Amino acid sequence: MSAVSVRGLTKRFGGVRAVQDLTFDVPEGQVTGFLGANGAGKTTTLRMMVGLVRPTAGQVLIDGLRYDQLRQPRRTVGAVLEATGFHPGRRGRDHLRIVGQLAGVSRTRVDAVLDQVGLAGAADRRVGGYSLGMRQRLGLGAALLGEPRVLVLDEPGNGLDPAGMAWLRTLLRELAGQGCAIVVSSHVLAELAQTIDRVLVVNAGRLRFAGPLSDLTRTGTSLEAAFLKLTEPDGEGVPAGADLRSTR
Repeated sequence: MSAVSVRGLTKRFGGVRAVQDLTFDVPEGQVTGFLGANGAGKTTTLRMMVGLVRPTAGQVLIDGLRYDQLRQPRRTVGAVLEATGFHPGRRGRDHLRIVGQLAGVSRTRVDAVLDQVGLAGAADRRVGGYSLGMRQRLGLGAALLGEPRVLVLDEPGNGLDPAGMAWLRTLLRELAGQGCAIVVSSHVLAELAQTIDRVLVVNAGRLRFAGPLSDLTRTGTSLEAAFLKLTEPDGEGVPAGADLRSTR
C-alpha cells in the first residue's frame, strides 16, 4: 500500500525548472532510496513533500491528504532535511522536549527516543558541543518523537562514522519492518544498496527510474553503475523491469 503519492509534481524558480512532472509512490513497510546528482531536484522534492516548498503544479498526498491538511503532521510524517536549526546553547534533551510539546508527546517518549538514537549519555550536553554525527542523531530523534508512519530523510548519514552508518541501516530496516514508509536521499550508494528496497532516480528534475532495487541489480549490476548509466548526459532513463545488463 502506498503511504505517499506524488503526481505530476513540478517546481519552477523563475525560469528554472527544478522539478518536472514527477510521479511516483512511496509504499509503506519499505525503504525507498531517492537518488540524483547535486542539483537534480531531490531536496526541492523532499521539501515539497513536507510542505516547506509550494509546488508550481502537481501534488503530494500523504495518507490521501496534503501535508497542510494533516491534523497531526508530526505524528504522521517525520523529516530530517538538514543537521542545523538547533540552538547551540540548548541541551539535547531540552530540544527534544520542546519538539515533543509541539507533537503532543510525553517526556517519557523523549527519553525513549534519546536512547533509540544513541544520545542518552549526551542528552544533557549543549548542542553547540555536538559533532555533526550527533546533530544528525538529534535531528532523527526529533523526527521519530511522534512515531510517524512516514519518514523523509535527506542525507541522514552525513557525519556518521562506520559504526553509526551500521546503526542507521539497522534502525531504518527495523522501522520499515514495523510498517513505516521511508524515503531516504543519499550519495553514499554502496551503503544505500544495503538498506533500500526500492529506488527512485532523478536527473535534471525528471524521473529516470522508479522500481525495486532488484530490477537494477538482478544482472549483477551495482547500484552505482546503474545510477551512472541512468544519469549520464545522453541518458534517457529506463522503466522498471528493463534489462540493464549494458550498465555493467
